[in-house]
Amino acid sequence: MIPVERPDGLRILRLQGLEDAAPYRASFAGAYQDIFSGPPYHERIHASEAMGFLDAFLRMPDHICLLALRGSRRVVGFGIGVPVSARPDIARELQGLVPVPHAFYLAELGVQEPWRGRGLGRQLTDLRLSLIDRQRFTQALLRTSASRKYSYAMYMGMGFDDMGVYMEVPARRIDGTVTTDRRLFLSRILSSGG
Repeated sequence: MIPVERPDGLRILRLQGLEDAAPYRASFAGAYQDIFSGPPYHERIHASEAMGFLDAFLRMPDHICLLALRGSRRVVGFGIGVPVSARPDIARELQGLVPVPHAFYLAELGVQEPWRGRGLGRQLTDLRLSLIDRQRFTQALLRTSASRKYSYAMYMGMGFDDMGVYMEVPARRIDGTVTTDRRLFLSRILSSGG
């Protein structure tokens, strides 16, 4: 995929596999740590864990992995999606509520603080939605903070619906404790016409 060039100088690149990701792994890890250590999650994530997440997503079939880059290699945002069936933890939570074999999960979205409020999160979400194979997937799903203070309004403005389904997600916090936070599932029906 030819990178998307933004007027603010950022470009969005789609990674196809592990080889494509090699030049960006360390920068992705730094961005991932920076984004998720802040509100609302306050998670402590080691660089090796973040790189492992990226590698795992890139090994999943039918993945969509987008990086927002500043300059040649600095990752300032990302959007990742995979079929729900590739994530057993998510499939288990949604079994009986959605057609799991035909549902696509927008797994990760992150934008570093200086780049927020410029439409990058929305663009990464729109691009992922546009890349979903609508012959195979009829529904897009995602999780967001149950606090509804952060990206909830953006997703609702993009045609997602609140499913009223929650999931407790355990994580190591920046203070060293392990606690859970509540995430809310949102869904959007994908039309065959895009």
